[in-house]
Amino acid sequence: MVSEILVPMDDSEHAEKALEYAIDNFPEAEISVLHVIGVPSSMMGEATTLALEDDAEEAVTKRTDPVFKRAQEIAKKRNREVTTLTGIGHPARNIIDRAEEYDTIVIGAHGSDWKRASRRFLVGNVADAVSKRAPIPVIVVR
Repeated sequence: MVSEILVPMDDSEHAEKALEYAIDNFPEAEISVLHVIGVPSSMMGEATTLALEDDAEEAVTKRTDPVFKRAQEIAKKRNREVTTLTGIGHPARNIIDRAEEYDTIVIGAHGSDWKRASRRFLVGNVADAVSKRAPIPVIVVR
């Protein structure tokens, strides 16, 4: 039985569909939504720029709030609650490092980075990396 699910989310439509899938198909499971800040880039990664902020905690909240608000809206429409988690660093690594705390991962096929070819080249496909390396089942939602 699946009792705890990790749903990585960014601001993409595929991530929203993954959360909807998890809620609709696992009505008894506790769902944690993870948003990871800090995609590597050719210059400085987003996580590095957090260290340069006057108030790093406020900067993290500013970056995570839109994603978490959307996750809460999706859950509320379905009379469910979700827990929110923030990660800093590489998205795939963050997801894989947390995987053993859950029964399964439900992830969108493409995140918001797929629209940015140069970023996708550097980062790779997070869903692909997670599905290949996670020690638990992974459901990829289109």
